[in-house]
Amino acid sequence: MLKVFNCDLHIHTCLSPCAELDMHPQALVQKALNKKLDMIAISDHNASDNVPYVMAAAGKNIQVIPAMEITTSEEVHLLALFESLSDLLKLQTVIDQHLFGENDENRFGVQAIVNELGEVEGLNNQLLIGATDLSIDSIIDTIHQLKGLAIPAHIDRESFSVLSQLGFIDDHSRFDALEISKLTGLEQGRIQYHNLSRYPFLTSSDAHFIKDIGTSTTKIIMEEPTFAELKMALSKQNGRQILE
Repeated sequence: MLKVFNCDLHIHTCLSPCAELDMHPQALVQKALNKKLDMIAISDHNASDNVPYVMAAAGKNIQVIPAMEITTSEEVHLLALFESLSDLLKLQTVIDQHLFGENDENRFGVQAIVNELGEVEGLNNQLLIGATDLSIDSIIDTIHQLKGLAIPAHIDRESFSVLSQLGFIDDHSRFDALEISKLTGLEQGRIQYHNLSRYPFLTSSDAHFIKDIGTSTTKIIMEEPTFAELKMALSKQNGRQILE
């Protein structure tokens, strides 16, 4: 039976240098449950170390989609969502080969790897806030080869969005959906970007702080909150769809 599920598909953890340290897996999952979210995607900047710990903290209480927010060579933020952790880790291997520099904690913040019990496992010393040297087209190719979804983040923002960096999205772009930030919202997004009507729109919290989790969500009609069902909803298959 089809139901409406409440989804926040862009959440950071304390691994992202711009996120607060309180965004550790255990606290993050508890806040998501308090906000009555059915499905979340963990999408740290250019990294995936905390995803398995969020999945462990969630157990069967909430569906966690393995994800990443990649910075392309054009400085576009691109969300990559996957069905399995193993697919995400394959992408991570590619990203690690094309991301350079070392984090400066004093300038950018601590990049903490924290397990499901709230214990610090270590630090990621890569410059996660930086850009890879991979073009947006090459990253989309890799995501799709791994059967993932490629979604440009916060297209309405004046920085790090596909529109701010490239200036356009044409009908030949191979995006699976477009994310509208909570500052604009889906309704206004459809008005503002009426020329992009062929794409499904999502909105998410892009939470870097505990208080922001679930502040902007997408309602999705699915049979269950899974990656496979999400993929069908984006294609409007068998009654699955995004509610706008």
